[in-house]
Amino acid sequence: MSKSHDLVVRNGTLVDGTGSAPIDGDIAIDNGKISAIGQVHGSGTEEIDAGGCIVTPGFVDIHTHYDGQAIWDKHLAPSAWHGVTSVVMGNCGVGFAPCRAEDRIKLVELMEGVEDIPGAVMHEGLDWRWESFAEYLDALESGPRDVDVCALLPHAAVRVFVMGDRAIRHEAATAEDIAQMRAITRQAIDAGAFGFSTSRTVSHKTLKGDYTPTLRAHEDELTGIAMGMADAGAGFLEIVSDWNAPDPETEFAMLRRVIEQSGRTAVFSLTQRHDRTTFWRDLLRLAGEAVDDGLSIRPVVAPRPIGILLGLQGSQNPFSGTPTYKKLAALPVAERAAAMSDPEVRRQILSEDPVAGSTFPLINRISYDQMYRFGNPPCYEPAADQSISAMAAREGRSAPEVAYDIVVEDGGRNFIYAPLVNYANRDMTTPEAMLSDRNAIMGLGDGGAHVGFIIDAGFPTWLMSYWGRERGRFEMPEIIRRLTSDTAAAAGLGDRGRLAVGLKGDLNVIDWDKVDFGRPYVAKDLPAGGRRLLQNAEGYRATVVSGQATYRDGAATGALPGQLVRGQRAA
Repeated sequence: MSKSHDLVVRNGTLVDGTGSAPIDGDIAIDNGKISAIGQVHGSGTEEIDAGGCIVTPGFVDIHTHYDGQAIWDKHLAPSAWHGVTSVVMGNCGVGFAPCRAEDRIKLVELMEGVEDIPGAVMHEGLDWRWESFAEYLDALESGPRDVDVCALLPHAAVRVFVMGDRAIRHEAATAEDIAQMRAITRQAIDAGAFGFSTSRTVSHKTLKGDYTPTLRAHEDELTGIAMGMADAGAGFLEIVSDWNAPDPETEFAMLRRVIEQSGRTAVFSLTQRHDRTTFWRDLLRLAGEAVDDGLSIRPVVAPRPIGILLGLQGSQNPFSGTPTYKKLAALPVAERAAAMSDPEVRRQILSEDPVAGSTFPLINRISYDQMYRFGNPPCYEPAADQSISAMAAREGRSAPEVAYDIVVEDGGRNFIYAPLVNYANRDMTTPEAMLSDRNAIMGLGDGGAHVGFIIDAGFPTWLMSYWGRERGRFEMPEIIRRLTSDTAAAAGLGDRGRLAVGLKGDLNVIDWDKVDFGRPYVAKDLPAGGRRLLQNAEGYRATVVSGQATYRDGAATGALPGQLVRGQRAA
């Protein structure tokens, strides 16, 4: 019998991405697009048995940082392991284009500090075949990979390109500067950029402590850039802010004016800071009012606390800044743990100041009261009485002693979990409230970034396993909608995110009862021998991109159908 279709997925429960009730059926894909849904009689060149599984659209992640990895790597792990088939990168105002040769080090240093990607990795992995953003897109287009990539134009790169060292010194942009940024933005959108990203947070700085060049950009500059998108007739603005200049209402009003004048859309990162525990509610209200008034300004939220993993395997631990630890830092993990188990070494490290010599920008923002044993399996919902401070009080020891013993256990493979945001209440009530908001977009997994101490790219798996299967807080169709059609629509990817004839053939086949993830681990697989945290996914029977199975039972098939997506598109 001749093969009628390129791919047929049979006997699955189809969850179409719209929030509608699931139906049982088959799906056929031809020439990269869904060609039939229901009962498919013709055979496929490749077939996947989805019996006992749900079949969903491929997941769309609108907040990633694969700007460098997409240049040097064919596999955009770990996102691709967690059902993601399309990513939007270039968020938070950082990236690598446009860029003159003399400014390359500036952008690398900024990315190193903001997104915790080692400078040596980027220096070796980036070939710098570009100066303009259009040339950067050409470089992306030339390499095959296992997901589709979409790129935002990063404000820091544009500002440095136009203003040079004046951008680094946070000088105000002149009218001429703004006109040039507007033109660059239009050119980038015309070439295929999905929009523009910017950062207004003091948390974004180089390892030297220099703030991102975009921190103090004035409203006229942001408006000019947004008008560049308006000139091109496409693109959305992505913004990260501290929302304290001087308060959330004032900062949001500025953003709203930018969107009103340009006619474009915007998304912004929303978290609960532990030193400002309620302002996020104001932002949800303000975003809701904007939507009610016909504007699209939507918050992007995380489904759990965003926290760092501290340990000997990662880039930081509570003792990284001590002189004695620094002497041991180059040893393999097991040898380092063994050396640190020596009573004299332990005594010496515990007697030294861990802060004075630290290169960790967040060292002063965390305390032992907000640190917990991570465990195996991982615990992302620790109780207050499980903090290291609480453990120390019960055991009659100091908190550093308890932390020290945790990181050297199990040959140095243990982690300490330190939630930075969304956990001021010591429970999941804040992420739940954010996810429940009618305008919220699920995201902030930061795939490709924070390689040494954060691994949140598995957020889709968490949303399904925790909020869906374990807690039953959100119904399966709604969870899949949040991962597919909702994120696709926010990005302007109308050709995917739903199971419908004629749309892109991106799918996941998932065993809902088994979807989960394992213990984080460190792999030494980046350029220049760089290390990164990874976390495997479980329960994914298959992932399909443009009709080709890229993963089967968690293993890469070798298929690399992923492409650069140039510009927003309708269905």
